[in-house]
Amino acid sequence: MTTATAGVRAREAADGGEVPVRWIWLAAWPVTAVFVLSNAATPLYVLWQREMGFSRGTLTVVFACYIAGLLGSLLVSGVVSDRVGRKPVLLPALGLALVACLVFATAGGVGALVAARLCTGVAVGAVVSAGMAAVTDVAGPGRRRLAALLASCAMVSGAGLGPLLAGVLSETLPGPTVTVFAVEAVLLASAVAVVLRMPVRDARGDGDGGSDGDRGRGVGGWVRVPGVPRGAGWQLALGIAVFAPGITATSFVLSLGPSLLAGLLGTGSRVVSGALAFAMFLCATGVQFAVRRLGRRTVLAAGAGATALGMAALVCAVHTGSVAALAGAAALAGAGQGMGQLGGLSLLNSAVPGARLAEANAALNVGGYLPAGLLPVSAGFLSDAVGLTTGATVFGTALAGLALAGGGVVLLGRGRVPSAG
Repeated sequence: MTTATAGVRAREAADGGEVPVRWIWLAAWPVTAVFVLSNAATPLYVLWQREMGFSRGTLTVVFACYIAGLLGSLLVSGVVSDRVGRKPVLLPALGLALVACLVFATAGGVGALVAARLCTGVAVGAVVSAGMAAVTDVAGPGRRRLAALLASCAMVSGAGLGPLLAGVLSETLPGPTVTVFAVEAVLLASAVAVVLRMPVRDARGDGDGGSDGDRGRGVGGWVRVPGVPRGAGWQLALGIAVFAPGITATSFVLSLGPSLLAGLLGTGSRVVSGALAFAMFLCATGVQFAVRRLGRRTVLAAGAGATALGMAALVCAVHTGSVAALAGAAALAGAGQGMGQLGGLSLLNSAVPGARLAEANAALNVGGYLPAGLLPVSAGFLSDAVGLTTGATVFGTALAGLALAGGGVVLLGRGRVPSAG
């Protein structure tokens, strides 16, 4: 069978029946490829910091520029994707990710890092809305739970693979701040090829997939804070209550983890910092397969508990200088994000029609990434002012409290969390 014939048959299957399972996995590849870029710079920040001479506060600002670009993208990409289709959003996002690779590889100052992080954030924002919705579209209505699992795992596995690749390649090959982005450009090019052949419709209609009440409240706007149809607000709130503390915890480990390793644990190895981030997201991926058959309420409550325990381990690590405690904190933070993300996506997939799904995914990520951008930046500047140990302690304690509060919301709302679907 020729490639063209395979593509035609896949598209025919998308219109008239279920596509082969391999296409659901392939549809998740663009999400993975872009998320490799999202964290590929993590082990390199210590190197750039030494060359450019910026503080930990500036480092967290550079990291947060990614969040700013992502949040700005989420205001548009979900709605546009539901209106005009997944591919018209995904292809420009992949192109912007390729631009970010070029800027990272040639960066000569903080301004270039800021620009590259902004471009990366915009690309990621498009992918977490349109790309993850595309996985659900390809899977079809009968395989939505599988789609949520694969989309969520694609996100966290890519986020973990990026720093591992960067750490290993920068330590073993010439051009430590160049090689990884050349490799990532090849991955993104392969993702472009997948999107071009992906068996999803090129247009989703006018985006009025909700009720008449949804139309009446102004669903027609192109740029707006993303939301969900009436009746799905509680599912969104429950997802954010657990996903937000989880992704904030992993964001903190990503932004200041290398500094913790260098300043407290006596190692500046980029392989070690990349491996720490990889292990964190490996846990986020593995735990989702482990809990996929559990009820959503159980998954969300366990995610909140894991995040709280992770922050307790982080506080222990900065006070004792323990590598084991820091590794445990990273693993637990990854598990917390993974379960919060899977639970939130599963709830939305069960409650939101396909014509509003990209916007709903965007809403979940706005709720998660907003604190993930603000709190680590605050912790970075606090650490500059009072020391890394005190700053990390305050941050970890506050975030553990938020995680426990989120778990409490899930337990109190037991009647509003469907167990399956």
